[in-house]
Amino acid sequence: MKHLFTHALLCSSLLFLAGCNDGSGDPRAQVGANPTLPDIQQYLVPPIHIARIVGWKKDETPTVAQALQAKAFATGLQHPRSLYVLPNGDVLVVESKAPKGAPIKRPKEIVMGFVESWATSGGDTGASNRITLLRDSNGDGVPETQSVFLDHLNSPFGVALVGNDLYVANTDAIVRYPYTEGDTKITAPGTVLTPLPGGPINHHWTKSLVASPDGSKLYAGVGSNSNITENGMEAEHNRAAILEIDRASGRWRVFASGLRNPNGLSFEPQTGALWTVVNERDELGPDLVPDYMTSVKDGGFYGWPYSYFGQHVDPRVKPERPDLVAKAIVPDYALSSHVAPLGLAFNTGTGLPAAYRGGAFVGEHGSWNRQVLNGYKVVFVPFTDGKPSGPAQDVVTGFLNGDNQARGRPVGVAIDKTGALLVADDSGNTVWRVSAAHPQLTQH
Repeated sequence: MKHLFTHALLCSSLLFLAGCNDGSGDPRAQVGANPTLPDIQQYLVPPIHIARIVGWKKDETPTVAQALQAKAFATGLQHPRSLYVLPNGDVLVVESKAPKGAPIKRPKEIVMGFVESWATSGGDTGASNRITLLRDSNGDGVPETQSVFLDHLNSPFGVALVGNDLYVANTDAIVRYPYTEGDTKITAPGTVLTPLPGGPINHHWTKSLVASPDGSKLYAGVGSNSNITENGMEAEHNRAAILEIDRASGRWRVFASGLRNPNGLSFEPQTGALWTVVNERDELGPDLVPDYMTSVKDGGFYGWPYSYFGQHVDPRVKPERPDLVAKAIVPDYALSSHVAPLGLAFNTGTGLPAAYRGGAFVGEHGSWNRQVLNGYKVVFVPFTDGKPSGPAQDVVTGFLNGDNQARGRPVGVAIDKTGALLVADDSGNTVWRVSAAHPQLTQH
C-alpha cells in the first residue's frame, strides 16, 4: 500500500505539471448548437488544474449581470446541492455528501479521490445528508424559518412533489414521504418506491428527479459508473441513462440512454419536452468533450460511451459499436468542455428582467482538468418556441477570485415564488438569491 501511495503522489505531481500547458482554447467557441470539436488528445496521465476552495469573505457576494442583485438567502449549510420550491413557496435545500466509495484498486483512484476532495470541499459546518426547509413568507429574501425538514438520508439529490407525496432520490433509491402543505418537518418513515443503481461502485452518485406534468411518472437521472467504461460494461447496467418510473407501481424502464451523467431534469414549459444537462467524458483534451443541455427523446441514444456529440467515435472504447454510433442523437446545445453542469431551471416567472423570461438557467460546477478554468458560474440560455435561440449569457459569476481560487461552486438552481433565482453553492455552503435590482422595472 505504501508503494501504491508513493506512486499516486508521483502521478499527482505529473498531473499538475501536465496541466501547465495543455493548449486550452477559447471556451466560447464551444457554446451553441455547433461547437468547435478539436482533434483528440490522449494522455498517459490526464492534466489537472484544481481551483482550491477558499470560501467567501465577510460581505463578499457573487457578481451578477446588469440590473440584478445577489444576496445570501441561507448560510452555514453543509454542501447544499439542489433546490426545490414547494407550492406554498417554502424552499427545500438538499444538503448531501458523496457516499463512501468502492475499494481502491489503482493509483489513479487515490489521485482522483484527492482531487475531488480538494476541489469540492468547503468548511464542514455540521451534519449533511439531509433536507433543510427555508420559509420566506413575505418574499423579502430573508427566511423567517430555517429547520431540518428530513434527516438521515443516503446522499440525496433530487426531490419531487406530487399531491401529498414527496419523493426524494437518494443515491440508491427513490423514497416516498407523506407531506401536508405547511409542514416544516417530516418524521414519518419513508417508503421505497424503487431502488436505483448504487454501489459498491458509485462513480456518479447524484440522482436528479422530476415528475411528469400529469404526475403519473417520475424521471430519474443515473450517471455512469466510470469515465469511459474502465470499470467494465457490467458496472454500467441501467446507468448513463434516464429512467422513467411509474409512480403508482414503482415499475421502471430506461427512457433514454447514452447520457454519461444527466442532471437538472426539467420539463420545458412551452413544449412539455423533458430536458437535461449532461457532464460528458474526460481525458480527451481540454476542449473535448463539450458538456451540453438537450431535449430528451423517448428511446433516444446519446452516444456514451461509444461516441460523443453525435457520431464522433471515442477510440478508447472496445469493442466498437458502429450500429449504436449510427443512432447517436446530436445534443441540442453545447455548454463548453468540462464546465460540469449540474443544475437546470426554466424561468416562467416575472420577477427578473424581461430578458430572462422563457429561457433556462444552468448551474456550472466548474472544471478540474483544463489549464484555463471553465464554468464556475450560472449562465442563461435564451429560448424561442421551446428551443435555445442564442448564446449563453453569464448571469452569476465571481465564484473564482483573481488567483483562480474558488470562493464557491454553483450546483442546483431554482426559481422562487417571487420569481427570483436561487443558486445552491455546495462549496461556499450558501444558497444565493438573485433578484431584480429595480423590481419596479421587471414588468416592462
